[in-house]
Amino acid sequence: MELSFVMVERPLDEIDFAIVAVLAQDARRSNKSLAHDVGLSQSSCLQRVRRLWDRGVLKGTYSVVAPEALGIGVQAMVAVRLVRHVREDVQSFRDHVLGCPEVVACHHLAGSVDFLLHVVARDPDHLRDIAMDAFTSRPEVANVETSLLFESVEKRMLPDYIGLGVTP
Repeated sequence: MELSFVMVERPLDEIDFAIVAVLAQDARRSNKSLAHDVGLSQSSCLQRVRRLWDRGVLKGTYSVVAPEALGIGVQAMVAVRLVRHVREDVQSFRDHVLGCPEVVACHHLAGSVDFLLHVVARDPDHLRDIAMDAFTSRPEVANVETSLLFESVEKRMLPDYIGLGVTP
């Protein structure tokens, strides 16, 4: 008789959510400090963090960079509407913009706009050149609307799913 074991992934619990919340604020937190904050031993905490990485809950660690330190003087959100909504055109445009170094985020949307792009540039002339050369010249593009960003702030925290009554 041959025995086989099936590993069943357990759902995320309150401690997993606490680990994710702390790491979303500071991914460089030491395991010792993280374990203390979530009430686990260091070995148990490390095991849970590794499991969160393996399950794809944690996907990356990043540094927040000051744009002006890199010579970025202007940022914009560029709304793009395509001529046709066929898979080939959507994929072609998406691949193109992901290859543009000035595009720091690409969001594919449903609604009146097909893509919303976060674009960085040295100055307004550079932004105009990007819009003309990288977007409006594309055969897939029907319309481009650029909005300057006065400020861009990103929350580095997750909603309190447990407090909202969502089962982890």
